Amino acid sequence: MLSNSYLKQLTKITSDEKDAKSFLRVMVEGGGCSGFQYIFKLDTQQEPDDRVFEKNGARVVVDEASLELLDGSTIDYQEELIRSAFAVVNNPKAEMGCSCGVSFSLKI
Repeated sequence: MLSNSYLKQLTKITSDEKDAKSFLRVMVEGGGCSGFQYIFKLDTQQEPDDRVFEKNGARVVVDEASLELLDGSTIDYQEELIRSAFAVVNNPKAEMGCSCGVSFSLKI
C-alpha cells in the first residue's frame, strides 16, 4: 500500500520534467542492527524481476526477492523534527526493528 504522504512527496520530487520517469525503488538487504535493512533510492531503470505498484502517477518498484519480505507493508513518507525520510511501516513480516526504523528482523 502507498500512503498519501508517500504519494505527495514522490510527486513533489519527480515533478520536474527531467525526473518525470523516476520512481522509488525499495529493496531489502541483509545488514543493519536487526538483520535486514530497507534501502530506498530514486531510479529510472526497471529490471526483469521488478514489480511495479502505482497510484495517482506515483510509482514504487520492488524486486521479487524484496517483495517477499515487504508483502502487506505500507510505503510512507515521515517527517520528524530531526529527519524526513521514506519508510516501510506496518510490515507484517517484521518482528523487531531498530529505533531509526531502517532495519528489522523477521518473524519466525
